[in-house]
Amino acid sequence: MTTNPELVALLAKTPVFSGLDEAGCAAVAAEMREVSFSASQVIFGRGDAGREIYLVTHGRVRLSVLTAEGRELSFAHAEPGALFGEIAMLDGDARTADATAVNKTTAYTLTKSSFLRLIETHPEISEAMLLFLCRRIREADQQLEAIALYPIEVRLARFFLAAAQAKAGDEAEGTVTIPFTMSQTELALLIGASRPKVNTALSLLESNGALKRSGREIVCNIDELEITADR
Repeated sequence: MTTNPELVALLAKTPVFSGLDEAGCAAVAAEMREVSFSASQVIFGRGDAGREIYLVTHGRVRLSVLTAEGRELSFAHAEPGALFGEIAMLDGDARTADATAVNKTTAYTLTKSSFLRLIETHPEISEAMLLFLCRRIREADQQLEAIALYPIEVRLARFFLAAAQAKAGDEAEGTVTIPFTMSQTELALLIGASRPKVNTALSLLESNGALKRSGREIVCNIDELEITADR
């Protein structure tokens, strides 16, 4: 079987499989199956049975839940290189959230049976998955805290600061330009606010010099974002 070298390289950058050598990543790639979704297509819904984890290669996937009042709360976007769907894959229970393709999306799936075969020959994957899940819990705790305690401009500053640091590293300085194709509606869902309030907060950050919108990019001023984010 021919192994996709691009997939192997992408797996080496994921938190779960980055500890594997090239042969190990190739073994994982050989177990994966490519799938594609059109814009707005529901990949799975909360409560669905789930037996596979997904690795996004192109496009973006919104992970969200509906509140008791019927309001959608988006808690994450899975972009190229991101894994999602791990909880149901591991425990065999129902999906805990909805997953919807924001735009045309391509991903690779790895079933639970394949995952179990892989950890027999590569036990280091087990520890990496455990650390990955712990990181997910920390991120969820921080997001809930931000929505409950901080004003919108602080949440936005932390969002863009994290995006800038993801691109340039935790020691990023000066200005960092990040691609940004997300609509204000999607951004509002992600930080738990209304679109008009997000627009107002974005204008405030621009007036403070924390960021500058330029077409499909945003220029982030690290120092100003850290001041607004209170970090």
